[in-house]
Amino acid sequence: MPPLGFRGEDPWPLVEEAKEALTRLAGGKQIELRYGGNQTDRHGYALAQVFVVDGASRIWLQKEMVGEGLARIYSFPDNRACVRELLASENDAREKSLGLWASPVYRIESAEDVDRLGRLTQSYQLVEGRVLRVGEGAGRVYLNFTRDWKSDFTIAVARKDVNAFTAEGIDLKALAGKRVRVRGWVIWRNGPMIEATHPEQIELLADDPKGDKPKPRPQQESGPAIAL
Repeated sequence: MPPLGFRGEDPWPLVEEAKEALTRLAGGKQIELRYGGNQTDRHGYALAQVFVVDGASRIWLQKEMVGEGLARIYSFPDNRACVRELLASENDAREKSLGLWASPVYRIESAEDVDRLGRLTQSYQLVEGRVLRVGEGAGRVYLNFTRDWKSDFTIAVARKDVNAFTAEGIDLKALAGKRVRVRGWVIWRNGPMIEATHPEQIELLADDPKGDKPKPRPQQESGPAIAL
């Protein structure tokens, strides 16, 4: 769901709506926790899929929130269960411009807009673009989006993680010329970069006849959304 604080004193858009949805769906109700990997994160918080018990039925809380456009997907390499199904719900909500997908704050960023991505370091983002070339070095595979690899936006994958991508049908070395969407924390290393540690972070996209860039929206600084 959206984070509970914005830069400055203003709240993030849709924070209250997300809290109200959680209360409506789960407030005062019995829940079940189901695990598909590590059960806690490094802070000791539970990593679980939450199901609200409603008689004989179970309501999958994360999927409901994502489907209403009130959460983005944030997965872990050691906790990937159900991510593909959640991504499908997220894509559906985005296509319908539900919730946060109607807000410029949570827009998908363009891999070509290096200046903007540089201002978004230390934030969780979704970024789209066409891979220009694939390189290797320093124990990593690099997906570059312009010829100037020293300053462009880059996706980096450690060699030890490459087999996990291959197992899911993502041949990293064959992505040159392909459009992709990546999600993760933007850092700065010879330009803005996202380190992908597991295949659910990278989605292969069909060619867009209208162009590669996400639709332009009013310029407004964006930042991370905490997803379930």
